Amino acid sequence: MRVLKQVVAVAAAALVGSRAVAAVQDNPWLTLLLGTATAVATLLAYRWVVRRTEGREVTELARSGAGTRIVRGAVIGFVMFAAVVVTIALLGGYHVHGMGSVTGMVGLFGFMAAAAVTEELLFRGLLFRLVEERLGTWLSLLVTGVLFGLVHLANPDASVWGATAVTIEAGFMLAACYAATRTLWVPIGLHFGWNFAAAGIFSVVVSGNGESQGLLDATMSGPMLLSGGDFGPEASLFTVLAGLALTVVFLGLAHRRGRIVPRRRPVDVPAADVTVS
Repeated sequence: MRVLKQVVAVAAAALVGSRAVAAVQDNPWLTLLLGTATAVATLLAYRWVVRRTEGREVTELARSGAGTRIVRGAVIGFVMFAAVVVTIALLGGYHVHGMGSVTGMVGLFGFMAAAAVTEELLFRGLLFRLVEERLGTWLSLLVTGVLFGLVHLANPDASVWGATAVTIEAGFMLAACYAATRTLWVPIGLHFGWNFAAAGIFSVVVSGNGESQGLLDATMSGPMLLSGGDFGPEASLFTVLAGLALTVVFLGLAHRRGRIVPRRRPVDVPAADVTVS
């Protein structure tokens, strides 16, 4: 019941917010406003339901140092995706034709803020954390990473390879980031920095959701393993390798900091003595 209450509360706030954002998606300023409001409302819902159902301080969303951690994560995500796009461009797969839409970038800021917060709260704050309590870090990373990839199969231009790539480069990486930091602020920032760089700056397809109109007017071309095809650069082999590298780094940090949770073993209950008369 605890898990159900938490998922329902966070998902409800996310759903209401996403519907509101979708209703004003043609207005970038309203999208910015409602996207930011959705992120805040979902954070409040998570904090409230976790405190109520678990009877503890929500340390994974501690207010102290939150801004610094978000910025740190956003820089990591932005630099990672920018490095991937530059690599693809050097190999002839990404082409800039001029400036795109500044107002489009503004709207995408709000949209991606809402997406990053809601997905991190659901997949890392709830699913990963709660599964980890029973199965440990390694199995939780595997299970929730695969689930994160599978939900992307519902996107318009999804593919099995695209979902597999998201599983490796994002599902595993973001879970490892949470395991290493034990705060949701860093993976939230990382997720936002990645998505905003992709859509808001480089104007590429994000997870098979169609073209983005961000700061640059750009197109992609070339084989799928280079450009990612209709799914976007997240299906590029270079993105997978970059995400995998960061996953290894985060897991190494988690190990050094003693934050890898072992799988819980069942307690052996000694059999009651049976007296035969």
